[in-house]
Amino acid sequence: MALGAVLLGAALGYASIKFKVEGDPLVEKIDAILPQTQCGQCGFPGCKPYAEAIAKGEADINCCPPGGEEGIRKLADLLGREYKPLSEEHGVEKPKSAAFIDENLCIGCTLCLQACPVDAIVGAAKQMHTVVPKLCTGCELCLEPCPVDCIAMVPLPETVENWKWKYPVFAIEKAA
Repeated sequence: MALGAVLLGAALGYASIKFKVEGDPLVEKIDAILPQTQCGQCGFPGCKPYAEAIAKGEADINCCPPGGEEGIRKLADLLGREYKPLSEEHGVEKPKSAAFIDENLCIGCTLCLQACPVDAIVGAAKQMHTVVPKLCTGCELCLEPCPVDCIAMVPLPETVENWKWKYPVFAIEKAA
């Protein structure tokens, strides 16, 4: 019996190496550029499906409001496409923010827990909830289901860790 288990294990190990399926490297590069908010504002259930659609040519590069202008420029550079402004039908670019729950108003309904795609909200039924700011992606999916409107989006302060260089908004000309 032990010999059979060893042989079966060896056969499975060999098969996992021999038939390994590699992911598409272009999809991985596109997904790395996307903000990983998993908000669905682009029309896809998350950043990975949106990256797959971009790689296949089924989606445009300007559908991600959380990625904003910077994300669109990076995608255009990666894919060799022309830059397009953010599509208005998908939303507008907003500053990076995180959810904040007013614990005095929270009734512990757990609807926000169910809506959060990254499990950034902690709490239990009929207990107050709170948000772990480092985990919150700012997707705003927890706002709508809250029956008492105790959740607000608070812009994150700019620090050395999250500051990014903005693209120039003026043309740079050569000196004569």
